[in-house]
Amino acid sequence: MITIGQKLPAFSLKASVDTSLEFPVVTEASYAGKWKVFVFWPKDFTFVCPTEILGFDALNRDFADRDAQLIGASTDSDFVHHAWRKSREDLGAVKYPWLADIKKDLANALGIIEPNEGVAYRATIIADPDNIVRYVAVNDLNVGRNPQEVLRVLDALQTDELCPCSWNKGEETLKAA
Repeated sequence: MITIGQKLPAFSLKASVDTSLEFPVVTEASYAGKWKVFVFWPKDFTFVCPTEILGFDALNRDFADRDAQLIGASTDSDFVHHAWRKSREDLGAVKYPWLADIKKDLANALGIIEPNEGVAYRATIIADPDNIVRYVAVNDLNVGRNPQEVLRVLDALQTDELCPCSWNKGEETLKAA
């Protein structure tokens, strides 16, 4: 599994960005100069996944305010993403791109394929503007993430300082003696 300090692998994947049938290509070079927050989910048209997708979308502006781009992804195709967005008005309105990793190239390179189901784990990866991985968290297929916690970790990473347990933006960081 990819870990802290490693460079994001090269990738080139189609993305569903809205309810249109346009699928722009996103690569590791997209969103240059920004932090990238990758949010992988196992499958479209499931139950836990939309709660996470919508939870992250509710904070999309907060991530953008921190020079971070949310990037959703699953091992479904661009057309499955499109169909899911079209099937639900709330998902159709999600503002961040969903990568179609149908060949599982990126998920395999990241080491986040669940071996029994053959789908991506609920993995969250934060990469800095130089595409260096700074945070990795992986949840069981049945357990959703906390988008607010991911935003808190991004805030802490962006301080480049020592942040104590449960630190929140605006609070004092630690000073080494």
